[in-house]
Amino acid sequence: MKKIDGSPPMDTVYKSALTALLYQLADDDFILAYRGSEWLGLAPHIEEDVAFSSISQDTMGHAAMFYQLLEELGEGNMDDLAHGRKAANRKNAVLLEMVNGPGHYLSEPRYDWAFAVVRNYFYIQAKKIRMESLKHSSYEPLANVAVKVNMELYYHLMHWKTWFVQLMQAGDDARKRMAAAIKRVFDDIEGVLTLGPQGSEMENLGLIENEEILKKKWKFVMKPIFDSVNLSLPENFGMKNGNGRNGRHTQDLDSALAILAEVYNSNPAVSW
Repeated sequence: MKKIDGSPPMDTVYKSALTALLYQLADDDFILAYRGSEWLGLAPHIEEDVAFSSISQDTMGHAAMFYQLLEELGEGNMDDLAHGRKAANRKNAVLLEMVNGPGHYLSEPRYDWAFAVVRNYFYIQAKKIRMESLKHSSYEPLANVAVKVNMELYYHLMHWKTWFVQLMQAGDDARKRMAAAIKRVFDDIEGVLTLGPQGSEMENLGLIENEEILKKKWKFVMKPIFDSVNLSLPENFGMKNGNGRNGRHTQDLDSALAILAEVYNSNPAVSW
């Protein structure tokens, strides 16, 4: 399919599908980067504190690149898109907005490291598959961004895969906690892998591959990892807590956005 460089006018169907996809990509990274930032000072050890912070910073940078593409398409200022939209207008997967665990960052945080490992590993693997597909997107500016993002994902993926395998092989309580986290993540992982109500248009317009292909690719790369830790890869995906691509979210997102937008709301006219 002939690529579109974004400079000439595009038809409304193409633009609608493109912006829907970009909001998914941007919102996914934005909220997960925030959840990652909440682990600052709470990670298992100092080296992990530095590594996780770096990954979260990269992820927020990726979100900024996708919001920048939306700004270039006339969707509004990228700061407004990141900080000024209500939860009902967000397109991120519900799995990514869920709190890290009980408690609050500043008051008795009892976060679940197993959940952090599984959620990040499964998401980054899905994200890499999407970026590989997007490198061939019919929208050239998006294809170019995908190439840049994909280069940083090798380290991210290796990091979380190492944690996943080590904790699964640790046995006893660690494996039990990981098994519980895997079940919890699988309850909502389909929300990450789905393309929402305009998925067919995205595929037909050459923006990204069919979501069923993306799911099969995710299962294909995950199965050997599950086999290596003597665990069966669950057959079914889920969206137990709602489909964020349709704007359906949990209270966790409302609370997160309220915190994220505190500084922005003090003076939205300032460039943050």
